[in-house]
Amino acid sequence: MALTNYLYLALIFIAVATASYGIGLLIGRPGSVRHRLRDVEPSVPGTDKGAAGARWRDAALRAAKPISRLAATSEAETTQLRTRFMQAGFRHASAPVIYFAAKAALAVFLPLAAVMFVDLKTLDVLGLGPIASLLGLAAIGYYLPNGVLARLVAHRRRELFESFPDAVDLIIVCVEAGLSLDMAIARAAQEMELRSPALAEELKLVGVELRIGATRERALRNLATRSGVEEMSSFVAMMLQADRFGTSIADSLRVQADALRTRRRLRAEEAAAKLPVKLLFPLVFCIFPSLLLVLLGPAMIQVARVLFPMMTGN
Repeated sequence: MALTNYLYLALIFIAVATASYGIGLLIGRPGSVRHRLRDVEPSVPGTDKGAAGARWRDAALRAAKPISRLAATSEAETTQLRTRFMQAGFRHASAPVIYFAAKAALAVFLPLAAVMFVDLKTLDVLGLGPIASLLGLAAIGYYLPNGVLARLVAHRRRELFESFPDAVDLIIVCVEAGLSLDMAIARAAQEMELRSPALAEELKLVGVELRIGATRERALRNLATRSGVEEMSSFVAMMLQADRFGTSIADSLRVQADALRTRRRLRAEEAAAKLPVKLLFPLVFCIFPSLLLVLLGPAMIQVARVLFPMMTGN
């Protein structure tokens, strides 16, 4: 039997086994009492489901460490990547290991998948030949995690930027109500949890650092580093200057909040101004041809039926 037949048999076996397991779960669904007892199982010593999940994660990390060494680079680049992971919201120490393991695995898996499922004679992209196409697939797999990480960082930065002016307004209200700046940040983090979980998490980390003994300057600078947002860095610099020179915190926050709202409005106007240019190419290449075909198609058919016989003399 060919290798493709073995792969088809393996896929059929996996599909049948998964379907059987799902049907078994549906038929053997526990009652309400057993279901509620299973929900409170993690509080009982020795039956913690979180421990089982941790064991699976540890096993995955042990399997990923040898693979990650194939793509790991210098310690300086790993340190920069840790900052990028924090800006993307990943703070676990195993994030670089999984990242490098994914790069190495994709660089090997994509060419192997192409070799198994595509004929090498037809695997020719842009006339470069099969070997060059396989090398291109390996390069795509190697650099694909870079693009995914950059996308996650950009998405989180945008969320933080759009929600930060509202958080500053809440801090102003709390400070003017008589709370200290630390308590105002903690209260704003609590209120912003529904609006922006990422920003609420960052503000809660500031409160945690303050409670464990870090200085306010260090906690705020860490906030700017973790976020990677320029507006939050300027906010931190303004707060440190106001604290150093003894100026009014509420007045400084009000000026900063007004500047942040202005920047958010300008970014929205910039995105709206770019929209017609972005819509131009889909309109020209996708929508206009369809409209012309629908509107002029019947007329052109009728013209062809009448004009062509006249031109040929029939």
